[in-house]
Amino acid sequence: MDSLKQYEVWFLTGSQHLYGEETLQQVAAHSQQIAEALDRAPMIPVRIVYKPILTSPDEIFAICQEVNTTRNCIGIIAWMHTFSPAKMWINGLKILQKPLLHLHTQFNRDIPWSKIDMDFMNLNQSAHGDREFGFLVSRMRMRRKVVTGYWEETAVQQQINTWVRAAAGWADWQGARFVRFGDNMREVAVTEGDKVEAQLKFGYAVNTHGIGDLVQVINQVTDAEVEKLCQEYEESYKLAGALAKGGDQRSSLTDAARIEIGMRQFLEAGGYKGFTDTFEDLHGMTQLPGIATQRLMASGYGFGGEGDWKTAALVRAMKVMGQGLKGGNSFMEDYTYHFDPANQMVLGAHMLEICPSIAHGQPSCEVHPLGIGGKADPVRLVFNVDGGAALNASIIDMGNRFRLLVNEVEAVTPVHDLPKLPVARVLWKPYPDMQTGCTAWILAGGAHHTCYSQNLTSEHLEDFADMAGIEFVLIGKKTNLYQFKNDLRWSDVYYQINS
Repeated sequence: MDSLKQYEVWFLTGSQHLYGEETLQQVAAHSQQIAEALDRAPMIPVRIVYKPILTSPDEIFAICQEVNTTRNCIGIIAWMHTFSPAKMWINGLKILQKPLLHLHTQFNRDIPWSKIDMDFMNLNQSAHGDREFGFLVSRMRMRRKVVTGYWEETAVQQQINTWVRAAAGWADWQGARFVRFGDNMREVAVTEGDKVEAQLKFGYAVNTHGIGDLVQVINQVTDAEVEKLCQEYEESYKLAGALAKGGDQRSSLTDAARIEIGMRQFLEAGGYKGFTDTFEDLHGMTQLPGIATQRLMASGYGFGGEGDWKTAALVRAMKVMGQGLKGGNSFMEDYTYHFDPANQMVLGAHMLEICPSIAHGQPSCEVHPLGIGGKADPVRLVFNVDGGAALNASIIDMGNRFRLLVNEVEAVTPVHDLPKLPVARVLWKPYPDMQTGCTAWILAGGAHHTCYSQNLTSEHLEDFADMAGIEFVLIGKKTNLYQFKNDLRWSDVYYQINS
């Protein structure tokens, strides 16, 4: 993936000519100082770009036009240093197509008790200038994030960091392409969905290629390319003896390498940011892509199993959002439960395709029977996942809207070996507890496929849902099932009225 530093967020400051040229010069100087400080803040991964202060409807309209047409600008931060009559902002905000963060701050932290006079009051009017702007944005029913506090505070900069990461994920979706190798797994409901509505709502396109199109590319991979990648496997992972040179299953490794190279070439040639496959459609392939899918995800591609394009797109967005943060993001599936009353947990895994970005320690490269798909035994990376705060996120098509469902969890370091389970796996405890968390997930229609994240928070995904204009549902430490069911009912009413 490209660095997040390719992206810019423009810092826009509202004022007016009522206060005279000297005051406007001070407003501009203060605004530039704040923008440059945010741009230098280590935790903010994108460029924060100062723009000249805005004092008229024409200036505001023009800058919003420029925001829309500047590809690397992914959103705006708006701040009213003085009182900026909000009707000036109407036409600009009407055409704005990028995310909006309203920073409710002021240049000075403290009131200068012994020196404060009317000149100071006329200059530092954010306390009510931002309320004027806030009313107008609310009146226009525009989604935005509001961050309140002093601009030098770490907590304020952290909220901005969270929002700009969500904006980067949203920008990455615009014009993105995802490919499905084969169709949906037969008779499965939750992996289906309205791809036309998704393109209208999210900005990305999903199209299918027959597996033969991929096989044709795989078959053109040279032996030299395969040998080079096998060498990389040997240097990167703990290679099982049977897969080593001279091992009786070495051909499985070379087949897996050929598949990875072919898939990577296909995705690069098509400009795709993610993909799906299904074990029901493998004609012409020697094995289901295991290590290939895992390593492609580690490179930043989104993935969804069994044709699950919604999860593939979400995995990609969350990888973009989490770029540069400790930990990773991976396709995941709730697989089986541990119902010990004293230690209830979920075991998450998939047949093969868990991203090594979340691995604890060096993965081992192994080959084992799969039991489904009817192909040769696939190569995969096997590893455990460390404990700590995490979450599972799922996008589901509810018919009249898309829902982004998030469950905050606490991952648990495995206390027992799993010598006969040859897949990557993770254990977690759902919040607020096993019974409530799992019940709430079922009530909300959550899919069995998710994106598991070690480095994003529910705030990242709430901001992302706001940018997308979709429903956000959180299962967290304070979830109460009675209130949760009522919230779902009220949400249904809201979306029925607004459909």
